[in-house]
Amino acid sequence: MLTEDQRAECVASLLESHRSKVQGMRPSERFPQIELEDSYAISSAVAAAKVKAGARIIGHKIGLTSKAMQAASKIDEPDFGYMFDDLILNDGAKVPFDSFCVPRVEPELTFILKEPLKGPGIGLIDVMRATEWVVPSIEIIDARVTEPRRIFDTVADNGAAAGIILGGRPVRPTDVDLRWVGAIFYRNSEIEETGLAAGVLGHPAMAIAWLANKVGQYGTVLEPGHMMLSGSFTRPVHAKKGDTLHADFGPLGSVSVQFT
Repeated sequence: MLTEDQRAECVASLLESHRSKVQGMRPSERFPQIELEDSYAISSAVAAAKVKAGARIIGHKIGLTSKAMQAASKIDEPDFGYMFDDLILNDGAKVPFDSFCVPRVEPELTFILKEPLKGPGIGLIDVMRATEWVVPSIEIIDARVTEPRRIFDTVADNGAAAGIILGGRPVRPTDVDLRWVGAIFYRNSEIEETGLAAGVLGHPAMAIAWLANKVGQYGTVLEPGHMMLSGSFTRPVHAKKGDTLHADFGPLGSVSVQFT
């Protein structure tokens, strides 16, 4: 475990990377004795600083829920981070490339709740009952720390959350078999990745159940109206300046973002 001063040093480094868009030293390199509890405490402290500066928490993101993402990150368990109101972007948004350190993008499904979820003991059916809308999305992730990252670094870095683009055709959770929602993911005109939402823990709603049970350990409730990103079902695609990333969700429409 880290001391409070050591945690504060990691928080200050991450906040500076948010400001400067320059990667900082990863917490696991700075303090090899770091534990997962330290990482979540660091993430919470960074979130508190952002809220104090005027941001509003509007939900959570879940990462590393698919075999593809775990293999890409060499991590074997999910993580979560906070979503803020200033991360929401419109479909087709043009975002400055220089607003990120090393931007990557992923297609996924966002769950918007109509009822609270409080773990432990939350399962798939509980999530389906509590969800009002499921929305096709693209998530922008950004590594504010250097590689090679470990689970401690990803968690401390708020799950690398950097932006979310909502689009396509929102559906009720029972309108379609969510396991079979697919995406073709393009960079400009070339297909980079394809995948099915079943790649997320067998069913994307299981990611929300995992989150409810995980944060329930800390007394946190997933609130009505909050957005929950269920995690990518493809590997992340690196974005370069000038790139347009486009996710085609078939019957559920498409979502795109351009880096300028």
